[in-house]
This record gives sequence, C-alpha cells and structure tokens, in this order.
Amino acid sequence: MKTELRVALGDRHYGIERPWGALPATPGRITDLAIGKDGLVHVLLRRDSAVDPAGPCVVTLASDGGFVRSWGEKLCVDAHKIATAPDGGLAIVDRDAHRILFCDVEGRVRRQIGESHRPGWPFNHPSDIAFAPDGGFYVADGYGNGRIHRFDASGNLLTSWGSVGTAPGAFLTPHGICVLGDGRVIVADRENSRVQSFTADGALLAVWDAFLRPQDVVADAEDRIYVCDSIPTLSLLSADGALLGRCRPMLNGAHGMWLGPDGDIFLAETNPNRITRLFPVAG
Repeated sequence: MKTELRVALGDRHYGIERPWGALPATPGRITDLAIGKDGLVHVLLRRDSAVDPAGPCVVTLASDGGFVRSWGEKLCVDAHKIATAPDGGLAIVDRDAHRILFCDVEGRVRRQIGESHRPGWPFNHPSDIAFAPDGGFYVADGYGNGRIHRFDASGNLLTSWGSVGTAPGAFLTPHGICVLGDGRVIVADRENSRVQSFTADGALLAVWDAFLRPQDVVADAEDRIYVCDSIPTLSLLSADGALLGRCRPMLNGAHGMWLGPDGDIFLAETNPNRITRLFPVAG
C-alpha cells in the first residue's frame, strides 16, 4: 500500500516522492545535486578514490527523472558539492584535491580555481560554491581553512574572511553557502550548529542558531532561505532570519539541496542513498 506523505513549510504544502529519479547502480554515494535552466538535474556522486571501484562523478537526469547520461569517471578525487553557473555550465567542488572545476554539462573541464593537491592555494578542503547576481562567486572553504573566499566573474580573488572558531563570524565548518538577490551571503556553519549572514564583503550581519549541524542553504527568487539540518528538519526563513516554517521530509538528513523551476524542492540524501523530491500540493 502506497503512503502519501505530506508536509507543510510556511504557507505551502508539499507531497513527498522518494526515491526520485532513475539513477543507475554505481559505487558512488549521492552528495549533492543542481538543476540547470533547461530542467536537467545533475546528481553529484562521491566515492573514495583510493579504495572504491571506478564510477561516474555525475549522473544527469531529465526533469521527469529519466536517465540522460553519466560522466566524469576520472574527474574528481572527492566530489562534495555542485552548482549551476550563470553560463549554463557546472561548478564542482573537489574537496580533498583543494579545487573547483568548472565544466560544461557533458563533463569537459573549462576552467579550474585552486591548485590541485596544494592545500592553501587558496583552498584547504573546500566544501561549497555559490554564484552572486553579478556573476561572481563565493567558496566556502570549509574543512581546513574555516574561511569564505569571494571571486569576481573572471575568477579573480577579491577578498576572504573568517577563521576557525566559535565566535560570531568564525566557522567550524562552513559547509553550505548561498547568495541573496541583494548580495547578502548566507553560510551554514555546520559544526557550530548555526547559520550566519554577511554582507557581500564579509561584514557579519546576523547569527541564527535554531539548527543542529546545518548541511546546506539555498534561496529562492523571493530571497526566502531554505536550511536542511541533521535533526533532521527542513526550515524556511525570511531574508532576515525569521522562521517561516519547519518540517521533516527526509529520513536521516540531506547533505545537499536545490530548488526546481516549478516549485519543487530536491534533497540529496546519503543515508539512505537517494533523492527526495518535494512537490507543491493544495493545502
């Protein structure tokens, strides 16, 4: 018997589909996903390159979940997060190789930021990337540095801020990052169990602490902020941090998250290894 699961998040109600998508069997574990303007869903897979069998880094699915292609068998050492770039390509965070790879949607590398296997040039186990409205981008540099780096659209480093610690403005693991329409930068500071808000240049604006190990943050066109954490819950905040809603659509937590063009919310779960889709329904 099929169970119809429903959740409420703020003033919107969602049905839950899990697992979603025709993912092939691979040695990789789902770690994140990103959706392009064409509706294609790019699922990032993580594996231990030292011991795991070879397998694709990315599986691309159609908007209905059908299989399109897989690629990147030798692309990443430790794939962690993925984002769609303003030019329609993909940015992949290769965490333990200390680099960001900019690819087209078929896996051809067009550019790289960060020196491969050289921690500190400038990344030290980066965790996530987010693009700003002006085409620039921010990297959460995540497991070693505890810093945020701001780049212009050409990939030039403009500024960095943060340090390892628990004080306001510091990070234990800046694990997820997004940028609002007005340029504010929102960071999921995972091991400090909080989300922090900054200006585009890194001045601290606010600290929101009603979370347990937040894994990812994304924002919609209305600058409403979605936070998935390890309780596990999915929370909805206003741009100023007011709690608008909270629900539990996943089993054990989501490592990554993306918003679909039709109001869907996609969650990348690692345990169990699957994608969960939230789709709008009448309240």
